[in-house]
Amino acid sequence: MGFLYFFSLETWILLIAFICIFIMYGHWTFGVFEKMGVLGPKPYMYWGSIGRFNSVYYLDDHGGARKYGRVWGTYEFRRPVLAVMDPDMLKIILVKECFTYFTNRRNLRLNGDLYDSVSIAEDDQWRRIRNILSPSFASGRIKEMFSTMKHHSRKLTDSLRSKADNAEVIAIKDFFGPYSMDVIASTAFSVDLDSFSNPSGPLINHAGKMFRISPLLFIFQACFPIFLPLLELLGVSFFPKSSSDFCRAFLKKVREDRDRNSHQVPRDMLQYMINSQTANKEKQNNGLTDHEINSQLTIFLLAGYETSAATLSFLAYNLALKPEVMTRLQEEIDSTFPDKGPVQYEALMQMEYLDGVVNESLKLYPPAARMERIAKETVQIKGITIPKDMGVMVPVYALHRDPELWTDPEEFKPERFSKENKQNINPYTYLPFGIGPRNCLGMRLALVTVKLALVEVLQRYSFSVCKETEIPLEMDPQGLLGSLRPIKLKVVTRSNA
Repeated sequence: MGFLYFFSLETWILLIAFICIFIMYGHWTFGVFEKMGVLGPKPYMYWGSIGRFNSVYYLDDHGGARKYGRVWGTYEFRRPVLAVMDPDMLKIILVKECFTYFTNRRNLRLNGDLYDSVSIAEDDQWRRIRNILSPSFASGRIKEMFSTMKHHSRKLTDSLRSKADNAEVIAIKDFFGPYSMDVIASTAFSVDLDSFSNPSGPLINHAGKMFRISPLLFIFQACFPIFLPLLELLGVSFFPKSSSDFCRAFLKKVREDRDRNSHQVPRDMLQYMINSQTANKEKQNNGLTDHEINSQLTIFLLAGYETSAATLSFLAYNLALKPEVMTRLQEEIDSTFPDKGPVQYEALMQMEYLDGVVNESLKLYPPAARMERIAKETVQIKGITIPKDMGVMVPVYALHRDPELWTDPEEFKPERFSKENKQNINPYTYLPFGIGPRNCLGMRLALVTVKLALVEVLQRYSFSVCKETEIPLEMDPQGLLGSLRPIKLKVVTRSNA
């Protein structure tokens, strides 16, 4: 007992007070959902209810939905989050009351140079940026870019030829990744990166790192948000500084090259943003600032690469597991473009079974497994009072696998998106790109990118599983939705190729 006399009485009082405050602070936010009358898992001090059903966050959401239904309360460390899968509530949150109460996504604040990207910006700044960018993603503009996209899809099919001839096992993302990066770079700022010649180039490496947030940093800021202002002042960011610095330097060089060749004015996203700066000089702050332009291009480049490459990889995986679906799709491709004829934009966008295959794969593996909104004011929705500043989380992965909303939700069944069946799907049960005013801005471009690559590859090759193919996939607990290990398949030359 001699240690009791090691500290003075004052020190013991301070130590005991600190322990009490530490424990109280770790529980302070708990109990919110009991007052709201919302069920949910019991939280642990500081840790909340993370990983109660699975260490992979979107599989954990799936477990929560199975146990508590379509609305439940969970705690992300100390932060209460209302999970909502009820379609009627989603319609109100994502569309009807988007501008009034749920305009903003959750802002973790440690965003580094990307604080003014369209996916993070809030309220009036978001509206201004979104309004300026939207015309760049209109169908007419994407159609103008189609020939450029075909240039890269041909490189994709050429790169697969030797692998198919030698019956090699490949990590499929190693081919879809360079294609996705090249399409985005050429449509965004008219640069041909030729990533197939350098698949481990710096842009692809930085894109792969961009959304892998440090677990320790994420835990610290969630448990002790009081330190967020200090972390921001110190320049701490979730996004690797080396990656954002590289992208900023890269984009600066692109703009300098463009300025030196001002007689050539490409019709790409970068030029559209530059034009916004001078379109209405009399209107203050009408166009994008240079910093905002860099932020939009960085997020398009890095987020677009990851989501498009992952979507194509999951498509190849699903088709390899279901060869009868792949055969039917190839029959539609052959009838639409006989004798491996060149792919035309209008015909591509009218292919019904292709559309069903892509939609079904996005249902099973949505690019973003969650969406989030923040309540700007206290609001009542369907009898549930959501307090101001509470996060509302839409577990998209779990929503797409709800057995009461989908027949055989775990099965790959493209016919559920046929013209006859599609009209019976509640639009608030299928959200791979979100819905409402704050849906994914690049949705049209992403779908064209994915469909073009899939058609051109399946004109010449088939996907097949091999002993290296992981069935089922083990999912990655970090970042966007993806497999923990690379998806490995064989690409086989079609007999009539």
